[in-house]
Amino acid sequence: MRRVLLITTMMFTVWSTFGQLKTRRKAPKFSVGQNKKNTFLQKQFWVGFKAGTNLSQADPIKRYAVISATNYAAATLDKNYTSFQDLGSQATLEVTFQFKNLSISTQPTYSHNVITYSNQFQWINTQAANQSLSQKYSQRQGLDYMTLPLLLKYDVVGNRLRGYVHAGIFYSFLINALKTVTVSGVDIASGGTNNIASQPLIVGTKDLFTNYWGLMGGIGANYQMGNVKLVLDVTYKKGMSNITNVKNRFSNDQLSGIGDAQDDLKLNNIVISAGVLFPMRFLNSSFKSSDQN
Repeated sequence: MRRVLLITTMMFTVWSTFGQLKTRRKAPKFSVGQNKKNTFLQKQFWVGFKAGTNLSQADPIKRYAVISATNYAAATLDKNYTSFQDLGSQATLEVTFQFKNLSISTQPTYSHNVITYSNQFQWINTQAANQSLSQKYSQRQGLDYMTLPLLLKYDVVGNRLRGYVHAGIFYSFLINALKTVTVSGVDIASGGTNNIASQPLIVGTKDLFTNYWGLMGGIGANYQMGNVKLVLDVTYKKGMSNITNVKNRFSNDQLSGIGDAQDDLKLNNIVISAGVLFPMRFLNSSFKSSDQN
């Protein structure tokens, strides 16, 4: 009887020990596989396209005029610039490397920016005050740039829908520039009252501008939809250098003939873009990037 009990006890002990060892062997396999998957998900390349609109502001550094003031303040010759009112457009290719919540991104962008301003000249006959001539020059300057930025992005909140902030530096290469000028006014100096309205004058002005650099920063959000991200962001771009080619300031005879001289300017923009990003790395054919959620 004692032998039976002893043998039974030994068999129970061996069986229990074997069961524990078997259980312990399973845990590392699951843990290692999960860790590899988590490590993979923390690193990702994203490539995609964005497009949208922009609003521009011309920030004068120094003002210039063809006409010199004599018996009145020189400031009356200054151009009146509009700020963040005229719509431009842009198209962007985005390449981003993401590690956890931090990303580094380059986003080559072709943009069309619009600056509008006006100035007004008035002549009054000092011998006959009822005779005068006033003319208003309304000018619309289009600027096309290829911009190369370098950005750092940080995801701040959210899961499937995530907000982020980004900031960086950019350099813009001038591609083309075109100005449209319209003249309006009233002439009461030639025997009656005559309204002036001219056909638009279109002038190529690429030689009046140059490349520039600046700083940028903004906020955005991306929505994880299957394997892709839908992106919407708003960015402020602050120009840090003069966009005017100072050597060619008075080189355009057509513009000089209507009393226009190019001011020294910095260009600022508010940029709104929307697009889609595609992941470049997958675990396998059945894996979705949304699995990490």
